[in-house]
Amino acid sequence: MEKMFCFQCEQTAGCKSCTGAAGVCGKKADTAQLQDELTGALIGLARAIEGNEDLVNERTYRLIIEGLFTTITNVSFDNVTIKRLIEYVKLEKTRLVPQCGGCGAPCGRNDNYDMQKLWNADEDIRSLKSLILFGIRGMAAYAYHAWVLGYKDEEVNSFLIKALFTIGMDDYGMSDLLPIVMEVGKINLKCMKLLDKANTETYGNPIPTEVSLTVEKGPFIVISGHDLYDIKQLLEQTEGKGINIYTHGEMLPAHAYPELKKYAHLKGNFGTAWQNQQKEFADIPAPVLFTTNCLMPPKESYADRVFTTEVVAYSEIVHIGENKDFTPVIEKALELGGYAEDKHFTGINGGNKVMTGFGHNAVLSVADKVVEAVKSGAIKHFFLVGGCDGAKAGRNYYREFVKHTPADSIVLTLACGKYRFNDLDLGTIDGLPRIMDMGQCNDAYSAIKVAVALSEAFNCDVNELPLSMVLSWYEQKAVCILLTLLHLGIKNILLGPSLPAFVSPNVLNFLVEKYNIAPISTVEEDLNKLLK
Repeated sequence: MEKMFCFQCEQTAGCKSCTGAAGVCGKKADTAQLQDELTGALIGLARAIEGNEDLVNERTYRLIIEGLFTTITNVSFDNVTIKRLIEYVKLEKTRLVPQCGGCGAPCGRNDNYDMQKLWNADEDIRSLKSLILFGIRGMAAYAYHAWVLGYKDEEVNSFLIKALFTIGMDDYGMSDLLPIVMEVGKINLKCMKLLDKANTETYGNPIPTEVSLTVEKGPFIVISGHDLYDIKQLLEQTEGKGINIYTHGEMLPAHAYPELKKYAHLKGNFGTAWQNQQKEFADIPAPVLFTTNCLMPPKESYADRVFTTEVVAYSEIVHIGENKDFTPVIEKALELGGYAEDKHFTGINGGNKVMTGFGHNAVLSVADKVVEAVKSGAIKHFFLVGGCDGAKAGRNYYREFVKHTPADSIVLTLACGKYRFNDLDLGTIDGLPRIMDMGQCNDAYSAIKVAVALSEAFNCDVNELPLSMVLSWYEQKAVCILLTLLHLGIKNILLGPSLPAFVSPNVLNFLVEKYNIAPISTVEEDLNKLLK
């Protein structure tokens, strides 16, 4: 129980794997092993489903989605909740195949999959299965967010089972696995579309919105993560109580949704990206609520002010259950009292405000203006600079890249990687801001819709557009988004700050030859290459 194996995130030790007593993310070895056990139990459940599809119900799907989501980087550090999930999965499998419980001969139906088989497999097989596993972990997060809003998709849910079953097949070769890898991208596109529909039908289409980085005096709560349902519940429960709400990290785009921005006490954004939280939260006189991944092990100086909800969990941290009663968070905010006077914060570049809300509806509503600007030569290039932020050295590349983009170019961005540059003032082109924040990582669907619309407007392939994608990755949602882009045939993507440790040389060569994926190099070299 003193050793772990994990290489699913970008910051894995030595760009190879975390194999000691704890991972770079702060996850302990015993927690990593329990997450492997949970994954093995989910694979066992998928095997038990074969031939019993008529017995599968919403509880089965919910367990699979929640189980996969729990194993994403920076979600759960709590062994108790992981063990509880493992037991739930075992009970569900017993319901499906009750006759197998007393059998002593392992066959896949009556035992869990041993993840050591995967980690010790041939490196190419391990690479392809890891792409499938990490991809569906990311997809499960999106499916979960849609599910809590009442939006579900049978094809998405069934594919998660198919993918888990595939991972457990020890006799599958590269020719069997590669189509499933690409299918992850295909189904994830459908999943992101489902979540986009869930969010926009529930909260309205995002509206371009200016967000202040100033925290006003008085009690306040900082809310982090991705789940818009949670911030809606928090806004409702704090209305009229003299408590202001500030977003953090991937929750920033909440300011753009009409059904959320209508709350006057949704005031602004606090802090930058997730990896800076241990410094930024150290002495704020307010509680912080984590709704999804992005949690780091809280420092002792502020641990008593951290709360979790949904699948996020950390031992000895107060967890808000499914009843969504945020009374403990509210009481803590009132107790701490906030700042005695307005506190003015700035972004990484010194800016005191940021913009968000440039979803596909907002951008396509001015599509004629965009097309005309391209035709007139006012806009010569589009850059999608988006993805996850992180602590590893080299991520300032993205800030410098955006700062050096030509004045006749538009920068589309999404996810928390934008905190490296979203407070820059790059001016406008024909009234259009040069930096357009399209939202969270799952809002890559917006970028895809805009790219497809532009290709249709100019009657060309997406790869023929003056559009370059410069992506940063950290965790598993970035994996499923990348696979979606590859499914759509998009080429010439630059990826950084390092390439995934779980991609073997042979698999990497395949991606390079078929899609011309390349690692980032220097800002000057990459800009010269892309602008040509």
